[in-house]
Amino acid sequence: MEFPSLRDHNLEGKRILLRVDINSPIDPLSMEILDDLRIRGHLPTLQALEKSKVAIMAHQSRPGLEDFTTLEKHARRIEELSGRKVKYVDDVFGAAAREEISKLKDGEILVMENVRFCSEEVSDEVTSKPPVEQAKTNFVRKLASYVEFFVNDAFAVSHRSQPSVVAFPTVLPSCAGLLMEKEVANLSRVIESTERPKVFSFGGTKAGDSISVIKSLLDRGIADAVLTSGLVANIFLAARGVEIGAENMETLAKKKLDGQISKARELLEKHGERIVLPMDLAFQGDEGREEAPLADLPNRKALDIGVETIAQYSKVVREARVVVANGPCGVFESAPFALGTEELVRSIAQSKAFSVIGGGHLSAIAGSLKVAKSVSYISTGGKATLSFLAGEKLPGIEALQESQRR
Repeated sequence: MEFPSLRDHNLEGKRILLRVDINSPIDPLSMEILDDLRIRGHLPTLQALEKSKVAIMAHQSRPGLEDFTTLEKHARRIEELSGRKVKYVDDVFGAAAREEISKLKDGEILVMENVRFCSEEVSDEVTSKPPVEQAKTNFVRKLASYVEFFVNDAFAVSHRSQPSVVAFPTVLPSCAGLLMEKEVANLSRVIESTERPKVFSFGGTKAGDSISVIKSLLDRGIADAVLTSGLVANIFLAARGVEIGAENMETLAKKKLDGQISKARELLEKHGERIVLPMDLAFQGDEGREEAPLADLPNRKALDIGVETIAQYSKVVREARVVVANGPCGVFESAPFALGTEELVRSIAQSKAFSVIGGGHLSAIAGSLKVAKSVSYISTGGKATLSFLAGEKLPGIEALQESQRR
């Protein structure tokens, strides 16, 4: 995939608008940042722009959620990690933000307020329009006139068509940052590699998205084996006719995932030999963690895969030449039910495969187990990673490619 790269430009002394994705887990009580993986991911790009005047544009969460907050603490964390002076302004594109941008000197960094505080960034009326129309917003017109170059380093949000992602490349010379380039290179390697077998593991709560990716990977002949866990596994088990219990079926209905069962059934009919389902599941019992085989599942919420499944999945991972995992195997936040996820991550780290893990949960577990360095690549993307693996076009990348053509 070709797009303009930061490596192709000399931006020394230039005033740069840098879009990053530092959306981080936030403690709901203290509002402190719990994990700075995404912030660290952008440090190479900031280092490459050490002689530029950098205005950072980013978001945290979305309106209505409890972790929707300012970027003041993010700015302080960037300062700590980069070792450079970082200014913060609680304004997105108003007079205060524009004044601070105009005052930037070479080597200085400015973090502007959460871009999703700006209504034009999140308005369906705006985001449904093509990038050239989004560029007509006050937000884009005012900021663009104060900078000379746009750098998109926010792979994790590049699946969204929003002004901060797709509009600036229509009005400014633009390129991808080093993290964006690294994400695309590693995920492209997963797709394009001729090494076999290729194994993918899907768990977590984004089951609808995962099933769409599974379909694409199987239909395109990319995946040799797909390991399922969590809600993804429950959907496939129900599709196969396994009695997973009323409580698990109610969970699928509550999350509006019961409609995915028919899709899973079609995939099993077409690609059943490549879709690997759990052999046993774990539940909360009177004495703690209890496990049961598929033939004797209790009417209780499944909280993890069982030890037989863990052994089977670990064997498949160890034999892989390429392995990708997205999403935990169960309710890993509860120690008794972290076993499946932890063992999956350990198996990936111990394998000789080219390995990629995506999503904040798995990366946090790899860190806590001190095996992160044994994983070939840890992606900062969530939905963007899934969309890329599914072969979907990412608006943020398309905008950069269109900018290059212009």
